[in-house]
Amino acid sequence: MHSKENGIVRRLYDWVIHWGDTPYGTPALAGISFAESSVFPVPPDPLLICLCLGEKSRPLRLAAVCTCASVSGGIFGYIIGAWFWTMTSSFFFEFVPGFTSEGFLEVGTLYNSWGFLAVFLAGLTPIPYKVFTISAGVFGINFPLFVLASFLGRSLRFFILAGLIVVFGPSIKDFIDRYFSLLVWLFSALLLLGFLSIAFI
Repeated sequence: MHSKENGIVRRLYDWVIHWGDTPYGTPALAGISFAESSVFPVPPDPLLICLCLGEKSRPLRLAAVCTCASVSGGIFGYIIGAWFWTMTSSFFFEFVPGFTSEGFLEVGTLYNSWGFLAVFLAGLTPIPYKVFTISAGVFGINFPLFVLASFLGRSLRFFILAGLIVVFGPSIKDFIDRYFSLLVWLFSALLLLGFLSIAFI
């Protein structure tokens, strides 16, 4: 079952990447960024990297497109969770990679403990963002705070990616492929420690 699921995700990944070689790369980036925030299993990062490398004068604009579309998709995910979860939950648990009933309950626990910070870290880290956007609606997370946390987390992630390419050029691609997720986790851990330090001072 897992190998079949991985094969489907791999084909979707290749499909995402191929848009970088077409004239429709930017609209595709927007569409994939939107969809990944609610239902699509492949993040927009690989396509963003390809487009930034091919459009060296526009990386920050592409990061802005990615951010706005992703946050809009997150709002759509929130709406699904808030108003349509009863009708759609079985579809997500059965067909959307990353959704499990156990994981969903764990996210609810995180929201009860961390709220804003949970959304922010989900937007920044490799955690499946869509699980958090939909569960935010289900668990009734404050909507303005949800949008703000999503915008901060997503923009930080995508602008860091674009900024690395602006500064270092194509030579940074292999480094990003190998270590970007690790660096994001380390950065998130430092942020979390900072928040905890402030909270307990």
